[in-house]
Amino acid sequence: MDISSYKHIHFVGIGGISMSGLAILLKSQGHEVSGSDIKESNLTDKLKSHGITVYIGHSPSNITGSDLVVYTAAVKLDNPELASAKELGIPAIDRATLLGEIMLCYPKAVAIAGSHGKTTATSLISVVLMRAGLDPTVLVGGEVDILGGNVRVGNGPYMAAESCEYQDSFLKFHPYIGVVLNIEWDHVDYFKNMDSIVHSFVEFSKLIPPDGYLAVCGDNTASGLISYVNCNTLTFGLQSKNDWKADNISFDNRGCSSFDVFYREKMMGHMSLNIPGEHNIYNALAAVAVCSVLGVPIQTVEKYIDEFTGTHRRFELKGRARGASVIDDYGHHPSEIKATLKTAKNYPHKDIWCVFQPHTYTRTHALLNEFAESFYDADHVIVTDIYAAREKDTGLVSSRDLVDKLKANGVNAVYMSGFNEIADFLMNNIADGDLIITQGAGDITKLGDMLLSRG
Repeated sequence: MDISSYKHIHFVGIGGISMSGLAILLKSQGHEVSGSDIKESNLTDKLKSHGITVYIGHSPSNITGSDLVVYTAAVKLDNPELASAKELGIPAIDRATLLGEIMLCYPKAVAIAGSHGKTTATSLISVVLMRAGLDPTVLVGGEVDILGGNVRVGNGPYMAAESCEYQDSFLKFHPYIGVVLNIEWDHVDYFKNMDSIVHSFVEFSKLIPPDGYLAVCGDNTASGLISYVNCNTLTFGLQSKNDWKADNISFDNRGCSSFDVFYREKMMGHMSLNIPGEHNIYNALAAVAVCSVLGVPIQTVEKYIDEFTGTHRRFELKGRARGASVIDDYGHHPSEIKATLKTAKNYPHKDIWCVFQPHTYTRTHALLNEFAESFYDADHVIVTDIYAAREKDTGLVSSRDLVDKLKANGVNAVYMSGFNEIADFLMNNIADGDLIITQGAGDITKLGDMLLSRG
């Protein structure tokens, strides 16, 4: 399909992080854009500032005048706007199909995939491409200050797009360079086991044309993808076997790393990151690999990569409450929690308090034992109610089940339901120099603001 042929495009669920970025991109390209969502938010306010009409609530009348309707995976097929589009003969496509069609307009499109780290890696790549003068178009699944939000509209052939595997969305994309950071079992409501998710990443890798590139982490399961593809390949990681690797790693008093960068045993430069954690070394190496393919000199990457200071909700320092640092982090998978708490150990702290909000019942149930093994680096763990997102509570699992398993593993864990109760408890128990982490992909981020307001 030719997206340019559609004059008025309507988004059902426009307030989502990816949908809002696509809406702004299409508006900048001259389309009339409208959309609807169930509630107002900072993103809907931002959309309005771009001249986009946003309706709160879903109604058939909202799509009047539209000649294309775009919807998210979270929207049910009986949604009144989708039903009206079908009745009126207005074509309707899902978000991933739209992004795939847009990607066709960018011959040097980079699709960044993986179970963890996509947002940060996409942001690092984007910042360097911007500073190198390549003027990329960017779509990222988070708010990034240096990008001015979650989208950047550039001119020319370059695009960097965060590429999610959920419901095989990324199989509708058209990358020239594909990046796979890691592969773990997640989105368990869609992927029934590890084999099914690996299969999807294999199919994603096969989308890359023969003259394109697949860049994978050589230190984990992603390295196995190389045997399936008919394109150029690059590996990155900390092990000596990788094409691009980091060595002589050190951390400063904020937990941010410095390291030497090697390409096939030849030292190419030295980098210092402005984001904490060992896991971000991998994200930076992914950026190095991509930029090398696109002709950006390693000296340029070295010069500008430290300009990226992080994405909102990725180990984000919100402020201090009674002398304790308040960090907000989006991680909601066991591996992400381990990485966050490992990072926290290198960050100035006395006691580490982690307040975790599990995300979805299916993930919590399927990975319950893995979650129970993820909090050893915290001195105190508070688990609040599961954030349902798109699911309903069937009684299959509860946060109390996780607390019981954590206690059995010797972790100092308690269950608390309401954020007010948690805030009161923390304010009465934290000490100067402690570190509080609000952890999860739901609305747990509100807790940090509550603490700061009391603080």
